[in-house]
Amino acid sequence: MQKNTTKSKTNKFEIMTTFISKTMLTELSKAAKASPRLRKNLNFHHDNEAQCHRLLNALALGTYVQPHCHLAPEKEESLVVLAGQIGLVIFSDDGRVVQTVVLAPNTENLGVTIPTGVFHSMLALQEDSVFFEAKAGPYKPISALEKAAWAPEEGTVGCADYLSQLHTLFV
Repeated sequence: MQKNTTKSKTNKFEIMTTFISKTMLTELSKAAKASPRLRKNLNFHHDNEAQCHRLLNALALGTYVQPHCHLAPEKEESLVVLAGQIGLVIFSDDGRVVQTVVLAPNTENLGVTIPTGVFHSMLALQEDSVFFEAKAGPYKPISALEKAAWAPEEGTVGCADYLSQLHTLFV
């Protein structure tokens, strides 16, 4: 996936500009469908050590995002849906569904900021669903304490059934 970038000179500083285009969203969605996890991200930050992570994340129908939270105080995350529909599920610490919302462009709810310590999951409700995400870096894999013990881990038996249960929240 190539980023559409242009260079310009302003006040003797070279600025690299990346445009987020519909073509970029379409290509990222195609890559998500071809990925074994049925999702794909495109990072705008230079590396995993960057202090601010900015990325596009495409979710294909059928991808499973294990409910999780981020415990580090600086790790709240914000997302804005650019294409498709994303179902957001907020859980209590013991796995009860506290809130659901459909996020989609050109609707009342097109994005969210999720505070640290809040268990959540996202699922694609339409093909070609893509969101822009921003959160503090550097990258740290989700720890065992941040994964919801009451939900199946990605790639294990039970994921498909659990994902189907989550989908019924949006019917």
